[in-house]
Amino acid sequence: MRALLLMLLLAARLAYAQEPARIPFENDHEFDGGSHITLDSLTPAQVENLAMLGKVWGFLKYHHPVVASGQRHWDYELLRVTPAVLATQDRAAASAVLLKWIADLGDIAPCNPCAALPQADLHLRPALEWLDDGALGAPLRAALKKVHANRPAAGSQFYISHAKPVGNPVFEHEPIYPDMKFPDPGFQLLALFRFWNIVEYWSPYRDVIGENWDDALRQSLPKVALARDRAGFEREMLAVTARVNDTHTNLWNTVQVRPPVGRCDLPVALRFIGNKAVVAGYTEDAAGKATGLRQGDIIEALDNVPISELTRTWAPYYAASNQPTRLRDMARGLSTGACGGAALRISRAGQEQELAAARTPILRLAKGRTHDRDGDTFQMLADDIAYIKLSSIKKDDIPRYLAAAAGTKGLVIDIRNYPSEFVVFALGQHLVDKPTGFASITAGDAANPGAFHWEKTVTLQPAKPHYAGKVMVLLDEISQSQAEYTAMAFRAAPRTKVVGSTTAGADGNVSSIPLPGGLRSSISGIGIFYPDRRPTQRVGIVPDIEVLPTVQGIQAGRDEVLEAAIAEIRRD
Repeated sequence: MRALLLMLLLAARLAYAQEPARIPFENDHEFDGGSHITLDSLTPAQVENLAMLGKVWGFLKYHHPVVASGQRHWDYELLRVTPAVLATQDRAAASAVLLKWIADLGDIAPCNPCAALPQADLHLRPALEWLDDGALGAPLRAALKKVHANRPAAGSQFYISHAKPVGNPVFEHEPIYPDMKFPDPGFQLLALFRFWNIVEYWSPYRDVIGENWDDALRQSLPKVALARDRAGFEREMLAVTARVNDTHTNLWNTVQVRPPVGRCDLPVALRFIGNKAVVAGYTEDAAGKATGLRQGDIIEALDNVPISELTRTWAPYYAASNQPTRLRDMARGLSTGACGGAALRISRAGQEQELAAARTPILRLAKGRTHDRDGDTFQMLADDIAYIKLSSIKKDDIPRYLAAAAGTKGLVIDIRNYPSEFVVFALGQHLVDKPTGFASITAGDAANPGAFHWEKTVTLQPAKPHYAGKVMVLLDEISQSQAEYTAMAFRAAPRTKVVGSTTAGADGNVSSIPLPGGLRSSISGIGIFYPDRRPTQRVGIVPDIEVLPTVQGIQAGRDEVLEAAIAEIRRD
């Protein structure tokens, strides 16, 4: 099982780093120079018809045997049919265009054998109720249902495969068109449709997005299609990715267009305590002190705009599974802006005051990106309390750490960070005294796009030396993905408690999504649940002992979470 999880991690990295393969349609160059689609506006009827086109295009991509096997350049087929759909005046006319489009793919041979949806261990059913929508018209509904009924049982796909043995999707043969010229409404719609359908069919957390995904398509469509330049297109696609409410999802190579924008920043590390933006430290000591800001200061307004108004305005562009994580990410760039002076209204010791500080060229440092303890990876906090932080841990050092911690009353494992190495089993096996399940996984089904099935429970197997003392796992909004998965494993041990605050709520191997314009997004590719199938996505790892840092604690330089963990170890 240890090898399995290591392979899971490797597959996630490969899926994220893999360049999209060149698609084998060497004779189809019609839109190499652009889609030739121009738009100045969209009527409500055109928006509805284009949304229907996007859904049908995605359905055929993953279900029609001609398309799913890679016999058509499906991106270019979308660009070919879009003008005809735009020209229609009502739903019936658009349905007729789509019906002819499907017919032009040729007759579908009866499948033998046909795919069936296994009911055993089924977590999510495909969201195909729309195939019964009367607005499609009877002929189009019949054509789509025929495609669905005759999908092959083998489930092999040209545009997607599943990483072995994990099951997270790898999106193959998806061109990124890095040289596309803006504006190009055709390729801009292609980006939206590709992303929307990947979430629709391959996101294990589609059911906890938090809104109607069809509404997201219709509402985003005119904004994406009518964007007039690259920056505008990227901002609108950022807003689309944010609607998934998955911290793994973003436009990772274009976050510079996310507000606030600028080349300079205040040299301070900010952290939201509740809804208050608090100075937690300096990213560079001399420059930070020169601003006049002190640790524990609350920034109430920036350049005469209240922080509450800024966060409300920026929120639609920040992909996050929950609000603490959204505020975490906002805090990292909150004071970004034009180089030069910044006007601040701050609260210090309950007194408001105005302050002028200088933004300096952005220096992205790791300082402030974790909340763990300074110093060595392993520390003795007292004769009977050991401490390990995972931000710098090495698997090869774990036997040495366990030997040093032997006989102590308690061990603090700090995961208010991202683990430097995957130590779920290398460390977790020493915390349990019997085989202990800690996670259940769901994975997609290529023969039934949109379906997710339960896999086997992942289990820790005990190993010597066994650590017999109390274990305190420290978590907060920094803890994400592998950090959360690691915490789930350690928490399953019988003497473990989680101390701190709710985590980022984004777990599961990451699958990269290549998008037109050279953009990169991603989703959580497999579902991670507790063994009893309770969810973690958007929920996070909820602590056994909740400890929220306070402004007073930050002012005093205290680590209130660590203090609470030590107190719990000493409590009889």
